[in-house]
Amino acid sequence: MTNDNTAQLARRLKTEREGRGWSLAELADRSGVSKAMISKIERDEVSPTAALLGRLSGAFGLSLSQLLARAEHTAGQLARRDRQPLWQDPETGFTRRAATPAGGPATPLDLVWGELPAGQSVDYPAAAFAFIQDQQIMLLEGRLDFTQGTTLHALHPGDCLRLGPPEACRFHNPGDTPCRYLVVLLKR
Repeated sequence: MTNDNTAQLARRLKTEREGRGWSLAELADRSGVSKAMISKIERDEVSPTAALLGRLSGAFGLSLSQLLARAEHTAGQLARRDRQPLWQDPETGFTRRAATPAGGPATPLDLVWGELPAGQSVDYPAAAFAFIQDQQIMLLEGRLDFTQGTTLHALHPGDCLRLGPPEACRFHNPGDTPCRYLVVLLKR
């Protein structure tokens, strides 16, 4: 999802909230995100960070991938790289690309490509992973320190990590070049 398409995300967040009959206050209570911030996001006045989207998606009972896929409206069996929805975190420069084709029968599997700039970190609450049955991270390039709960995993290219039960986590690039990785999610 490019910055030009953040309006789609804003509309989707409002649709998810209203579809549940929730007020801004109720979503704020469930997510820990202020009413003012949610309102600004829904009006497309600010672009939400990855960490903030993780909190909102968890409140909706969705994985971050599910929330973004609902906003991206892609279809077809082949997801060409140049047409895969791309989203960039305005705070860290983290880039996320939905690689899973959206067409065909519903699938519980999602492939997400990520690139984290040198020295940057992205934190997610446990709620962002509550609706994921299995998640694995494969580092393609660079270095990635992944912390789940209190356990730190230092990943090098080719390493693949299977996550445990949902806990707060942090993606951190300790290197001086971007790190690129693939996340494979199996949704419940």
